Amino acid sequence: MIDIQLLRKDLDAVAERLATRGVVLDVDAFRALEARRKTVQVRTEELQARRNALSKLVGQRKGRGEDASAELAEVAGLGGELDQTKAENEQILHQVDEWLRALPNLPQANVPVGSDESGNVEIRRWSPFGEDVQGRPIVSQQEAWSSESATYQPKDHVDLGARLGLDFETAAKLSGSRFSLLRGSLAALHRALAQFMLDTHTREHGYVECWTPVLVNSESLAGTGQLPKFADDMFSVRRGGPSETHRADEAPLWLISTSEITLTNQVRDEIIEPDQLPLRWTAHTACFRSEAGAAGRDTRGMIRQHQFEKVELVWVTHPDASNQALETLTLNAEAILQKLELPYRVLQLCTGDMGFSAARTYDIEVWLPGQQAYREISSCSNCEAFQARRLSARMRTAPGRTEFVHTLNGSGLAVGRALVAVLENYQQPDGSIVVPDVLKPYLGGVARLTPDA
Repeated sequence: MIDIQLLRKDLDAVAERLATRGVVLDVDAFRALEARRKTVQVRTEELQARRNALSKLVGQRKGRGEDASAELAEVAGLGGELDQTKAENEQILHQVDEWLRALPNLPQANVPVGSDESGNVEIRRWSPFGEDVQGRPIVSQQEAWSSESATYQPKDHVDLGARLGLDFETAAKLSGSRFSLLRGSLAALHRALAQFMLDTHTREHGYVECWTPVLVNSESLAGTGQLPKFADDMFSVRRGGPSETHRADEAPLWLISTSEITLTNQVRDEIIEPDQLPLRWTAHTACFRSEAGAAGRDTRGMIRQHQFEKVELVWVTHPDASNQALETLTLNAEAILQKLELPYRVLQLCTGDMGFSAARTYDIEVWLPGQQAYREISSCSNCEAFQARRLSARMRTAPGRTEFVHTLNGSGLAVGRALVAVLENYQQPDGSIVVPDVLKPYLGGVARLTPDA
């Protein structure tokens, strides 16, 4: 949530920064609401001051044995108006709060301005095998392909996976479209990837592993910014079966779209001592997205699914340390791809392509030979105090004084997309998949996945 004081001090500057995100701030409406709030607040304070003065006068008169009936009558008469102005003030503050919760975070000043992904800026790219003259990553398998068959073209993960245990038809029978079923060595590879990611982040990068719920309440989603704006992208459930009668006002539980939600909400309504910071957490969970805003996109394969798994990274930091924390978090996610020897690039997202809660974001895109394209596998963001303000997550700065912490999050990595990248980058012309060296210990030393197995 944006700091309300920023809007009150420099509304036009806030509107200008939001405009770079494609958001039109109704400054006239806000000024009118603020003017009404001030009027009601001043009247409330006047009524309270008058009532206090009258109450004091009543005490003095009674102490002197004088008649205080006139003052008592005026106090009684003030009560109704005071209750009315207090209620109106609460209503206005609620309107302001709802209005603020619908606004995205302000981009940092050095974020490139752009309306969509075409405005993103490439920061760096990495490949274990270098690049060709066009700047595309060179993949070692290409040399093997050219020596065995000059006409061999890399297959995508759907064609490769069909012979290894990737089954979309049965998944559709079980659940519908945009679900996957993995069997045998492919399921084992998926598990190995998640375990490898957790081990790397906990043993080498200093994260504390967490195991969290995948069902959360509405307060948790509001705290990290999924509600109210993105309710249509979430799955919600109610307790009990379809035959059970539900109260109309019963609050649903929501399936998490990322464990950023559960990890970050650990500090909701908490005051953290500064020597506890930074807090660094990781979790491997199932994630669920309805993809309401992505109709028709990536319908083939595992790129965009209703259910998927992710290893998430979350930081809670001192405000002065959050920008450097973002650089470290991004490098932690990159380290997984480097250990897997998967080519990738890092983009800084422009203002129009960042997520709702982010003030600055780096996307990591892995190279997929089957698509001849880079595809997102991680998004790493500094949310500054935006989530903390919604969460009421603070750090103690002095006795009796607190300040909002900064929160960061990133995928380290999306497990299903990492599986796709391994299949496509390690494919062989005979349909087998070479197992990356770092994953062999997790698969009992197996060096290659073959269709026959």
